[in-house]
Amino acid sequence: MSLHRTAKGIVLVPSLLLGGAFLAAGTWIGEGPAAANRPLAFTLGGVLMAVGVLAQWLPEPRPEAPEADASTDD
Repeated sequence: MSLHRTAKGIVLVPSLLLGGAFLAAGTWIGEGPAAANRPLAFTLGGVLMAVGVLAQWLPEPRPEAPEADASTDD
């Protein structure tokens, strides 16, 4: 199960970092021609943050129970 947990972490960390960077950029953008990109920066930041958090809520598959070996029955 650690493989699924690792994969979730690989999705979580970059998406939260990039989402935070886009949200910070949207907040930091001042006046001028770049101000038109503010809604785009907020949208991308929000989507990335949501993807990172939602990836943590995905259910992990249950471990398979070891099956009894039928050839050992006498």
